[in-house]
Amino acid sequence: MKAFVSWSGGKDCALACYRAMREKGLEITHLVNMLGDDGELSRSHHLPARLVTVQGRSMGVPTLQKATTWEEYETDFKNILRNLRKDGVEAGIFGDIDLEPHREWVERVCRETDIIPFLPLWLSEREELMDEFITAGFKAVIVATDEASPLTVDWLGRKIDQSFKTDLTQVSGVDLSGEKGEYHTFVFDGPIFATPVAFSEGQRMFRDNHWFLTIQPEEK
Repeated sequence: MKAFVSWSGGKDCALACYRAMREKGLEITHLVNMLGDDGELSRSHHLPARLVTVQGRSMGVPTLQKATTWEEYETDFKNILRNLRKDGVEAGIFGDIDLEPHREWVERVCRETDIIPFLPLWLSEREELMDEFITAGFKAVIVATDEASPLTVDWLGRKIDQSFKTDLTQVSGVDLSGEKGEYHTFVFDGPIFATPVAFSEGQRMFRDNHWFLTIQPEEK
């Protein structure tokens, strides 16, 4: 069965893709990545649009990107799904873990576009997800933290590893998976990639009540 991945560039969508390929045998045909109004950064993680396309190239699949506003997000997302459906894509993979409103939105949007939704991480234990991500060989870096969470700007740039997991469990009020938006990640290597995604780190910036790590793709 052909499937797209709702792609943020972070750890959860990457692990969901990995599970779907291994457990369901789904053929990944596209990454769907929604951009902000100006089309320069991804809407969810504020990653450079070009960097996300490099992830897709390393995975061997094209990246479909669309600049949109929050008001037009659903309409634009549905249009992409309808076009994919015409091309024979039957399913969509999503990295949600347990936020019920997110699941309800995914299931409704997929139902209205004749797409079968898969949520491979749904209701998985947080520690299980983190351990699987690390053990499978994925590598990711923290690129955003929410000012409303206990995580400070000092967490930017940290790699997802056992040391990170240990330290994060000591911080009260933070979901280990960051499911409530406490932090966001950029995945640059792992079993779904043919080669690591080369990138460089830049400045730390504060905007929209978040700290962001500026990163850019490195030309090879």
